[in-house]
Amino acid sequence: MYLWELWSKFTDFIEKDTQAENESKKTAVVIRILTLSFIAYLLLPAISWNVVSSSGGFVIYLIALLIFVGIFAATYKLRTLWIFTGLSVAMIFWIISFIYLFGWNVGVQHFLMVLLVLVFFAQYNNLKFKAFFATGLCILRIALYFIFCDSKSLVEISSRENNSLQIINTIVIFWSISVISYIYGRDSQELESKLIAYNEELKAMANTDKLTSLYNRRRAIEYIEECCKNCGNKGFCLCICDIDFFKKVNDTYGHDAGDKVLQAIGKVFREEMEDKNMAARWGGEEFLLLFPDTNGDAAFIRLCEIRRKIKNIVVMKAGQEIRVTMTFGLAEYDYSGNYESMLITADQKLYRGKEDGRDRIVY
Repeated sequence: MYLWELWSKFTDFIEKDTQAENESKKTAVVIRILTLSFIAYLLLPAISWNVVSSSGGFVIYLIALLIFVGIFAATYKLRTLWIFTGLSVAMIFWIISFIYLFGWNVGVQHFLMVLLVLVFFAQYNNLKFKAFFATGLCILRIALYFIFCDSKSLVEISSRENNSLQIINTIVIFWSISVISYIYGRDSQELESKLIAYNEELKAMANTDKLTSLYNRRRAIEYIEECCKNCGNKGFCLCICDIDFFKKVNDTYGHDAGDKVLQAIGKVFREEMEDKNMAARWGGEEFLLLFPDTNGDAAFIRLCEIRRKIKNIVVMKAGQEIRVTMTFGLAEYDYSGNYESMLITADQKLYRGKEDGRDRIVY
């Protein structure tokens, strides 16, 4: 528990915001982690022992160590651009110094890639600066190769020590690039996830009737068109249904009571029209039900159950029970590819049911 508290305090300290105004703390946090990583790198026995024991190496080592400590402290005070500039100068000094000390083959020159990755993440829209900086790093990398590739190192190290330094440098480089990519990429991924969720929410809102939470007319037409294209041999059925004497409900009990009736019917439709079936509010008190891969007889049986449940709906208003019935007009797809005629047929059957006394399914 004590270790966890220490870790929490440490992470809070690392993630502390910068005092500079209008500055994102993200780059400051990345540079703090990088500088701490480089300080830990310099303190490794395999590095510090060889550097300090060499002639003149102690001065280089101490300068590099103090610069990284200073950059870490500056992240809490200075602007991001100044911090990045200081880190770049410090790393280039350190890279050149270590190549001079240990030779080209230890691979310290690859730390230039850490700077390259960092500049493309940290300097957001400054394309000219990124291009200038990347070009400069490329020229520096080539120049260092021609200067040091055949030169003798200041510190004589064994083949085993050289391999150890190669491994250490590779680990720290991969760690540094991973930190940069994770911290900047994490926000991008979170933002992308939020945008996807938001787009899905907008899509749902565009396709949903707010009062009943059923699909709206627009989405219903889209789904009918999809069924026409992909109906196969099973076909599909379509039903237009209407609440009987709904105007009387509104006139007698008020529109708020009418809304409750619509919501109660919508709930029944959502419960009964599962899987690929669709229920949509067609307009006013009119609804559309769609039964993909279903013949007329199967759809009729399903409608009988829906009709029964709607007749059992009770909406209370001022101590009075409100009950309603519905009339259904059911049409089966004729494989003509024309859903408009199917809608007309279902609508005609609906009105025939109303003329015949309502509260019935016409098929």
